[in-house]
Amino acid sequence: MVERKLHFQKLIEEKNWKNLKHDLSEIDAFEIAEIIEELSKSDDIILFRLLSGNQAKEVFQFLSHEKQEKIIEGFAQNISKISNLLNDLDPDDRTAFLEELPGEITQKLLQLLSAEERKIATSLLGYPEDSIGRLMTPEFVAVKPHNTVAHALEHIRKYGKNSETLNVIYVVDSNWKLIDDIRIKEILLANPEQLISDIMDNRFVALNAFDDQEKVIKVFRDYDRVALPVTDNTGLLLGIVTIDDVMDIAEEESTEDFHKFGSFQDAIVNPLKAKVIHLYKKRIVWLTALVFMNVFSGAAISSFENIIQSVVSLVFFLPLLIDSGGNAGAQSATLMIRSLAIGDVQVKDWFKLIGKEFIVSLLLGLTMALGVALVASFRAPEIIAVVSLTMVLTVMTGSLIGLLLPFIFTRLKLDPATASAPLITSIADICGVLIYFSIASWFFGL
Repeated sequence: MVERKLHFQKLIEEKNWKNLKHDLSEIDAFEIAEIIEELSKSDDIILFRLLSGNQAKEVFQFLSHEKQEKIIEGFAQNISKISNLLNDLDPDDRTAFLEELPGEITQKLLQLLSAEERKIATSLLGYPEDSIGRLMTPEFVAVKPHNTVAHALEHIRKYGKNSETLNVIYVVDSNWKLIDDIRIKEILLANPEQLISDIMDNRFVALNAFDDQEKVIKVFRDYDRVALPVTDNTGLLLGIVTIDDVMDIAEEESTEDFHKFGSFQDAIVNPLKAKVIHLYKKRIVWLTALVFMNVFSGAAISSFENIIQSVVSLVFFLPLLIDSGGNAGAQSATLMIRSLAIGDVQVKDWFKLIGKEFIVSLLLGLTMALGVALVASFRAPEIIAVVSLTMVLTVMTGSLIGLLLPFIFTRLKLDPATASAPLITSIADICGVLIYFSIASWFFGL
C-alpha cells in the first residue's frame, strides 16, 4: 500500500496523467479509496478526478465521511461532476452521506439530483434518524404471483441491472403489498411454465421502515439473510436492506458502545485525524463527573481516620482491594452489555442472573481471598482475616453492581453502554472503602 501511494504521488508530481489513469484502472475501488484516504487534500482531488464514472461511484462509497466532504468541496467549481456523482450513487450510500451534512448543504446538493433521484433521496431522508428507512434502497426486483417463471426471468433480465442484489426476488400483489420472497435459485430451477404462485411458500421476514437500525442486526443474524425487505405499516414494499449496510451499522454500534464504556460522550471515528479540541470535548465531561464521584471515596476514607492511624498496615492493601471490586464489576458489566445488545439476555432475566452472579462472584471472591491472604501473611499477618473477608465482599459487590447497572439503564430507556467501566469502578471504589474499614473497625473493636 505504501509503495503504491508513493508511486501515485510521483506520477502526480510528474503530471503523468496518462500512466496515472492507466494504473488506476488496474486496481479495485477499495484499494483506490485506501490510497486516497492517505493522500493530501490537493493530491486526493486530482486522483479522484481521473477516475471513470463507474470507478468514482464505487470509490466514493468506500471513503470516510470526512474525505467524502473534501472531495465534494474540491469539485465546488465543477457542478456537473458533483451532480453526476450524486446521481450515480446507490440511494442508501447517498443517504448515509447526506444525513451527516449540515441542513443547508444537504439542500443544495439535493437540487443537483435528477427529479427521480431527488424524490428517492428526500423520501429516505424523511425517515427518523437511526431508522431502517434511512438504510434501505429502493433498487430491487419484484414480480407478481400470476407471472410465469419464464416471464419473471425476462423481467429480472430487463430490470435487474440496477438492483442492489438478485439473491432474492420479491413477490407483490397489484397494490405492491409484499406477499412473499423467493430465492433466485428456486426460480432458476423451476419449470418455465410454472406460475410464481406455485413456488411460493408465503413465509417471509420483513422489517418496518420505522424500526430502529439496531433491530436489523439481530434479524439478519437470526435468519441468515443477505437482504431483507422493508415495508410500511400496511405491508407495502418500500425497499430492501442488504448485508453490507448491516455490517456497517454493526461496526458503528460496536464502536459507539465501546467508546461509551470507556466514558467517551460518543464515538470518535479516527483519533489520528480528530482535532485536539474535539478529543478533549469528547472525554472531559465524564472525567470531570468522575472526579466529583471520587470525592465520596475520599470522604469515606477520612471518616475512618482513627482506624487507619491505629492499624497503618490497612493502607497497604487498600488499592488492591478496591481495584479488585472495580475490575470484577467491569467484567460483569461487559458481559451483560454485550448480551443485552445482541439479544441473548432480556431485561426480564435480571432476577435469574442475580442468583447466578451471586454464586460466581462468591467463588471468585474466595479464590482471590486466598491470594490476598497469602500476601498478607508476609506483610501484615494481623489483618489476614480483614483483607480476606473484604476481598470476598468487594468482589461480590462490584460484580453485582456491574450486572445490575446495564439493566437499570436499559429499563430507563438509556443506552446500557452508558454504565461505563469508570462509572462502575468509581461506585465499586466507594463501596469497597466502606466495606474494608467497616470490617476493620468491627474486627479491632475501634
